[in-house]
Amino acid sequence: MTRKLLGLIVIASLAISMMLAGCSSSKSSDKNKVERPKDELVLAFGAEPATGFDPTTGWGRYGSPLFQSTLLKRDDELNIVNDLATGYEVSEDGKVWTVSIRDDVKFSDGEPLTAKDVKFTFETAAGSGSVVDLNVLDKVEAVNETTVKFTLKEVQSTFVNNLVATGIVPEHAYSGDYAENPVGSGPYQLVQWDKGQQMIVKSNPEYYDKKPFFNKITFVFLNEDAAFAAAQAGTVDLAYIPAAFSNKKVPGMKLEAIKTVDNRGIVFPFVKSGNVTDDGLSIGNDVTADSAIRHAIDMAVDRQALIDGVLEGHGTPAYTSVDGLPWWNPETVIEDGDMDGARKLLEEAGWNDSDGDGILEKGSLKAEFSLYYLANDEVRQSLAIAVADMIKPLGINIKVEGGSWDVIGKKMHSEAVLMGWGSHDPHELYNIYSSDNAGVEYNNTGYYKNDKVDEYFEKALRASSEEEAIEYWKKAQWDGTTGLSGKGDAAWTWLVNIDHLYLVKDGLDIGEQRIHVHGHGWPATDNIVDWKWSK
Repeated sequence: MTRKLLGLIVIASLAISMMLAGCSSSKSSDKNKVERPKDELVLAFGAEPATGFDPTTGWGRYGSPLFQSTLLKRDDELNIVNDLATGYEVSEDGKVWTVSIRDDVKFSDGEPLTAKDVKFTFETAAGSGSVVDLNVLDKVEAVNETTVKFTLKEVQSTFVNNLVATGIVPEHAYSGDYAENPVGSGPYQLVQWDKGQQMIVKSNPEYYDKKPFFNKITFVFLNEDAAFAAAQAGTVDLAYIPAAFSNKKVPGMKLEAIKTVDNRGIVFPFVKSGNVTDDGLSIGNDVTADSAIRHAIDMAVDRQALIDGVLEGHGTPAYTSVDGLPWWNPETVIEDGDMDGARKLLEEAGWNDSDGDGILEKGSLKAEFSLYYLANDEVRQSLAIAVADMIKPLGINIKVEGGSWDVIGKKMHSEAVLMGWGSHDPHELYNIYSSDNAGVEYNNTGYYKNDKVDEYFEKALRASSEEEAIEYWKKAQWDGTTGLSGKGDAAWTWLVNIDHLYLVKDGLDIGEQRIHVHGHGWPATDNIVDWKWSK
C-alpha cells in the first residue's frame, strides 16, 4: 500500500466518520469494517447534483429522481411501463396525449397527488429554460383529478420520454428553494443535505409502490481517490471507482462492472471552413470535411485496444451513440483496426506524403487538425492521446489539446472534440445529428447534414408509436446505402462505451442493473427499491 493511498484511507475514514457521527447508530468493530443497522447504507458518490433535486430543471433524467415519481418508467428491458399512470392514449392525429393516473398516491407530506400537480409540473418545466426540452408542448390540462391531457404543437413520438423522465412536483409545496428541499411521491424523502459533503435520505412512508429494503441511505460526495480510500477503510457499502483502480482488491467487497451507453467519441467538423457563427466563431475544417479522412480514422482506430489500455478492459466498442439500445442498428458495426484499408482509402482519395515529412498532403492541404478534450477528465485525455498515437502511422497528425468547456466552446465548430453522450431517449440521436441542431449548444457541433438522415428523423418523430419510430431511427444510422454511422458519413468516430464500476460490499445485492446512461453514479439508483442484503 502506498503512503498516498494510506493517507487517503485515513482521511476518508475520518471524514466519513465525522459526517456520520450523530446521525447514525453505526459503530466500528475493527479498522476495516463498519457495523450499522441492516436497513441503512452509505454510498460513495462523486456526482453531487449542483442544481439540486428539481425535476423541472433536469434532476432525475440520468437515473432515478429518488424523491419524485414519474408518469411512466422503463423496465429492465427498457420497455415503457406505468408508474403513476394507469395508462395513456394518443389521438389519431398524434397530437393529443391523454394520461390516466392513480388515485391513491400521496406526496411525502401526506397531501394527495392529482392531475393538477402533473399540469403544474409540466408547465413549470416548459418555462424553466433548462435541459428539459418541452418546446413541442402546446398546452397541458387537468381534465379531472385523475386525467391529464397534453396537446402538442406537432406530432412527436419521443414525447413519451418526457413522461418517463420528468418527476412530478407538488404545486402546494413548490417554491424558490424546492431544489434544496424537495417534496415528492418517490420511494425516498430528503432528510439532510450538506452541500459538498453528504446527503441523507429516508424511505417515504407514503410511497405507493414496492417498499424499499433500506430505510436510510447516506450519499457521501467524494472524488474517485477518496471514494476508493473509503472502500479500503470499510466505511462505505458501495463506492464508484475509475478503471484505474479496478485491479486493486478490497477485502470484503466485490467489483460490479455495469454495461453502459455512456459513450466517448470524436465529433468532426463536417463542412469546409469559411463560415462563422452569429458570435463570430469559425465553422468548418477543410481536413475533417474530407470523407476519406473521417472514414480512415474510423477504420484505423482499434477500439478493443483502447478498452484494454485506457479502461483496463472495462468497456465495450462503440459504433454509434446508442449501441445496445432497442433503437440501435447493429449493422453499424465495422471491422476496426484496419490500417491497410485506411491507407488504401486515403491513397485513392488523393492523400500522399509528397514531401516525406510523415504527414499526408492533398494539394496544399496538410492532413492535420486539433482534437480537444476536457482537461480535467483523465479518461478523455488518455483516449485522445491514444487515438492520436494510433492514427499517426497513417500520416494524419492529430494535435491533442486539453481545455475547459469555455475553451472547447470556442473551438468545437472548427476542430474535432472528444465528447460523451448516452441516454435512454432516442431523441438524443436527433439532437446530435439533425441539421436543425447544427451549432445549437453542444449538439451538432460539426454542422453535419444529410438530407436522407433528416428525412428518417422526421419520420421517426412523426411515427404513431415508439415501435414504428425505431425502424426509422435504425435507418438513420444505416439504411444499406447511407446513414450517420461509420458505414455512412462517419460524422463521428465513436470509440468506447465505458463500464460503470462499483465496489460493492459482499452480500449487498444491487439488483439487475439496466444498461446505464451517461454519468457515473446516479444511474445506479434507477432500481434502488430492489437493493437488499442477500445474506
